[in-house]
Amino acid sequence: MEDATFPVRHRKFSLESKGNKTEIVICSYEDHILVIATQFGAMGTLLQARKEEGMSVEPTFSVSVIFGKRDEPMLIATARRLIDHISSFVPSKPLVLSLGLKEHSSETLKEIVAAVIENRLWYRINEKMLLCLYFLVDIINENLFFTPSVSY
Repeated sequence: MEDATFPVRHRKFSLESKGNKTEIVICSYEDHILVIATQFGAMGTLLQARKEEGMSVEPTFSVSVIFGKRDEPMLIATARRLIDHISSFVPSKPLVLSLGLKEHSSETLKEIVAAVIENRLWYRINEKMLLCLYFLVDIINENLFFTPSVSY
């Protein structure tokens, strides 16, 4: 597994699914996440998925096929599952998903989703971590603007 930060944070790995080697690349750009899964070295069907902003209690997602097979509901379901997971960590980043697969079985797509989630580049900051960050910022600000009083 490769994990690099320059010029874009990315991770590259492979898995074996139904006798087919699947190469997966995950890239985390400033404004979106790109996931490429291929079994034949080409991009394949390109999908875009994003969380829709709204007043609804339950999140809604938009998934569209940009290029490739439009009649494959399992590909749309895969993008939907991934954006559902990603948006729980980074709500504002859409997903661009490329699936170049020899076959689109439910089993293969579930394995790809599980592998991408396991090797993710997005992380959740929990409340304790956030409080620690706020505390550190307060300390830094106090020290930056601290002027010692000198009495003669």
